[in-house]
Amino acid sequence: MEKNTKNTYTITKEGSAGSVKIADEVVAVIAGIAAMEVDGVASMVGNATKDIMQKLGRKSLSKGVKIEIQDNVVKVHLALNIKYGNNIMEITKNVQEKVKTAIENMTGLSVADVNVRVAGVNVSEEQ
Repeated sequence: MEKNTKNTYTITKEGSAGSVKIADEVVAVIAGIAAMEVDGVASMVGNATKDIMQKLGRKSLSKGVKIEIQDNVVKVHLALNIKYGNNIMEITKNVQEKVKTAIENMTGLSVADVNVRVAGVNVSEEQ
């Protein structure tokens, strides 16, 4: 029996040839990439372990993302930095919509919540 330390979720559909297993890390990567595509998001905020792993050369595309999946329903928790001068409410709303759409379209899972925590504001050197 193969030992697997990652959480995986099985998606089955009637009439399919088999099942599909998706690692929670895959869902987290989708969420992180989608959030970074929103104009006004400066960066994702990760925890210390992920930051150390990134410095050691293992880049984590899910930095600042926590995923909870239960009964094929996803709850996403994001931590990010916003670029100075942008409307925080507008950016976070756009992040929520983009992340929800990306996960649902790419995985077929339903997204119940996309919780966004604004950890900071990045000020560019030009300002």
